[in-house]
Amino acid sequence: MPYLPYHLWLTITNFGGAGLTLPLAFAIALWLAFGYSWRLAAGWLALLGVAIALVTATKIAFLGWGVGVRVWDFTGLSGHAMLATAVFPVAALLVLLPAPPAVRVAGVTLALLGGALVGFSRVVIEAHSPSEAITGCVVGALTALVFVRVAWNVTPPGRLPVLPVVLSLMVLTFGLHRVHLPTQRWVTHIALKVSGHDHPFVRARWKALRDAITPDSPAAPVTPVAPLQKTRNVAVPLPDSDA
Repeated sequence: MPYLPYHLWLTITNFGGAGLTLPLAFAIALWLAFGYSWRLAAGWLALLGVAIALVTATKIAFLGWGVGVRVWDFTGLSGHAMLATAVFPVAALLVLLPAPPAVRVAGVTLALLGGALVGFSRVVIEAHSPSEAITGCVVGALTALVFVRVAWNVTPPGRLPVLPVVLSLMVLTFGLHRVHLPTQRWVTHIALKVSGHDHPFVRARWKALRDAITPDSPAAPVTPVAPLQKTRNVAVPLPDSDA
């Protein structure tokens, strides 16, 4: 699978973008409120909000202060992986609530695998390390499964018309597939504001410190990792999409 054309991996990774998954999550909440209860809808958004806050916190910790796990090459949870594994299984459950339990399980499982594929694509296109993609998938899957457990026995299960629900979710999924929100840029600005630094920490220099302190080179000079300093010839562009 890693040998698929690069543009296909980009197509897969776009299914985890915030420009698609966040509107989809709100659409799910609206359908839950319309067909069942505002409490159920609020519970779904609250769970997703906690997961988003966790992703954001790990990114701010690294971008602002260089907090990460060097041995795992971990600089923050993958937002794409988390959102894909959280939102699509809940969308599958919403559509399959009137179906028998076995069909629900199959649908949620396939959606979880789809989310994991999005996480894998983040590694293939080198947007994230394996540890960041895996932990993002774990957080997203836990978010989805907690809500699935809460909503599994909602009654009556067939209060929503299936066709409008399916059509609305499909229109959002394919209509917003290429919509990109500059979430990484927003998080970077927040990290710089709260840390007081002029430039964010970057993976390459952060990893360079690990290489400099290996046992093979005990005498090598170690340059402390710090936010990049302003120079006349070096600029640090901020990415426009969540990495």
